[in-house]
Amino acid sequence: MAAQTLFLKSRLKWRDLSRSTRRYRLVALGGTFDVFHAGHRHLLAEAFKLGDIVLIGVTSDRFVGTLHKKHKVRPFSSRVRDLRRFLRTRRWSSRARVSMLREPYGPAARRKKLQALIVSKSTLASGRRLHRLRRQNDLRPLDLHVVDMLRAADGKPISTTRVRNGEIDLQGRALKTRR
Repeated sequence: MAAQTLFLKSRLKWRDLSRSTRRYRLVALGGTFDVFHAGHRHLLAEAFKLGDIVLIGVTSDRFVGTLHKKHKVRPFSSRVRDLRRFLRTRRWSSRARVSMLREPYGPAARRKKLQALIVSKSTLASGRRLHRLRRQNDLRPLDLHVVDMLRAADGKPISTTRVRNGEIDLQGRALKTRR
C-alpha cells in the first residue's frame, strides 16, 4: 500500500499532497455500513486511493427495509456516525461527501462529473445497471473499479452477517468453530 504524503498546515490541520497518485477527481460507492468492519475500511481505502473526492452513499433506514437483510440493521444515524469517525481517523473527512441513499443509485445516477464507481464482485451487477442508466440519461459513462472483498482468517469474505452471527470479529478473526 502506497504511503500518503501529508503536509502540516497551520493549526494542526493536515492536507493530502498525494493528488498525483489518484486517477479521478470524483468517485462514488455505496453501502449499508451496518457493523463497521475491516472490509468496509478496505473498500473505502481503495476509493480514497482512486479519487480526490469520494461520494459515499449510506442506505436509509427505509431503503434498508427493502433489501431483505437476514439481520437487524442499526439506525442510519449510528451507521453514519461510525463512518464519519473512521473518516476522521484517516483524515479523509474533507475529501468525503456522505449522503443518504433512498434508492439504489443515489447521486451516482445524476452527478454529471462523476468518473468512477467503486464496487465489489457482489455489487458489480448493480454497478453495470447504473452504468446503463447513466448512458440512457446522456451522462458520462463510469469506470467500474472492482475491489476484492477482504477475506477473514478462514478464507471467506468478511461481512456484517458473519460478524453478527459470531463467526468472526470486526477484523476477520475466527470466534467460534463450526461443526
